[in-house]
Amino acid sequence: MAGPSVELSPVIAASTHWLSRAYPSGSGDTIGHTLSELQARQAVTVAAWLRYPTDVDAALVAIAGPGGSAVLDWRAGSEPDDEEAEDEGWRTWVDEVIVSWAACLLADPALARRGVDAVIAAVPLDRPLPYPRKAGDAPAEFRRLLEPDARDVSAAALLRHPDLLEPIASIHRDTLLYLLDAEAEPAGLASGSAGIAHREADVADTENGLGFA
Repeated sequence: MAGPSVELSPVIAASTHWLSRAYPSGSGDTIGHTLSELQARQAVTVAAWLRYPTDVDAALVAIAGPGGSAVLDWRAGSEPDDEEAEDEGWRTWVDEVIVSWAACLLADPALARRGVDAVIAAVPLDRPLPYPRKAGDAPAEFRRLLEPDARDVSAAALLRHPDLLEPIASIHRDTLLYLLDAEAEPAGLASGSAGIAHREADVADTENGLGFA
């Protein structure tokens, strides 16, 4: 497992930036934006480690490039006015599969847990970890993804809404379900339904606050 490989840093950063721009925080303050971006980064990190599970994989994507955001931009209706513009260069480091998988994890709490479990099980025991872990707790580096508190949920109401994420999540969901051996599970795993209902209430509040309702 590549784990915290520096080779994946630009891919994780660009893919996180794409998700944060496509599904911005409903809160206008800096804290809300930061909380939403942290959740996006955690989902993207899990997806990246699943997508590129060895150091060799991570090194190869750094050489060949991840493919860019063109399909994602089209599906989300967020194509840049000039994709050749200098300030749009970050889009070439976006990984379409990683973003799609991250969207799946953000929309489905049970699938997110399965993904994190797969990552943790594969990280070698002798590899230094970013944060200490306690038995029975959610891994600290993925807590906001797995166990978001009320502020996290409110900040990421758009980022975690299954209907809004569906155009992106559906692109590569089948391969993620196959990878995590979750193909037999019903769509939107049942254990995540309560959390999804709560998030739908939050997104309605966010839309009202933004004047969409």
